[in-house]
Amino acid sequence: MASLQSGSSALRGCCQVTQTLKRLHRLRAARITVPVGTARHMTSLSDQDPATDGMGIHARAVPVSPSYFSRQPRFNDSYLLLAQLAERYRKLPLIPKDQVQPVAWKNLENFRQAVGEHVKATEFVKCMELVKVLNQIHPSLRPKEVDDALLVFKKAVQPYSNIEKTIPIDKFGRALGTGRRKQSVARAWVVEGTGEMLVNGKTLADAFGRVHDRESATWALRATSRTDKYNVWALVEGGGTTGQAEALTLAIGKALMAHEPALKPALRRAGCVTRDPRKVERKKPGHVKARKMPAWVKR
Repeated sequence: MASLQSGSSALRGCCQVTQTLKRLHRLRAARITVPVGTARHMTSLSDQDPATDGMGIHARAVPVSPSYFSRQPRFNDSYLLLAQLAERYRKLPLIPKDQVQPVAWKNLENFRQAVGEHVKATEFVKCMELVKVLNQIHPSLRPKEVDDALLVFKKAVQPYSNIEKTIPIDKFGRALGTGRRKQSVARAWVVEGTGEMLVNGKTLADAFGRVHDRESATWALRATSRTDKYNVWALVEGGGTTGQAEALTLAIGKALMAHEPALKPALRRAGCVTRDPRKVERKKPGHVKARKMPAWVKR
């Protein structure tokens, strides 16, 4: 009787070993891979296969990107994508470089900040060569995936796509120009006339006592030799006389370009087109002014 029990126990042990080996074989066959960065979680083998009896399976993490373990994966992925697109669409017609719509591309520093990687300059130059070749594909034939790939290298703000806003001339023949300087704001209505000028309802001599301010206010007219051709009626506010006079220069210059657009190069050379952004630096705590420190006394 004891020998029968021992034989049956040995048989049960052998069956258990066989079942364990089979279970291990199924585990090895059911091993899965999980891409890095995905939200897939580990599940029990009972959810995958009833024969695994609830034993957990081990997943091997596989990166989604082939460049995941490199120093600059985002740049490498972009470069590989551009190379594939250039090879795939190499037979599409290209337009001449002088006919390509200008695009503001990111420079090396902008691209490093965008991807958060230290991209080498030589590698970035090679990548930009592919970008410019793909950008030469005719816009009507360019695939959408090419546009999506180029979007990574474009600046967020495209100055070439900005439409210049023109100042209209009303039914009375007046053009309104606005200028700013420091804390001053000036609005000037310019109309063809005999050279008269009023500032806040006053003559130029009454509005600006200094000769330098009067010359600044009329600089746009004098730089283009139009002092006797237009009348100016202006409203200025804020700041001091110097800021108001220089704000008036910009306002009159903008209004003059509405009447005669051909004067823009001359006005630009005279400095009557671009606003002067300089302002007084703020006072600092512990300082007399922005930079000046109190006099040091030893005793």
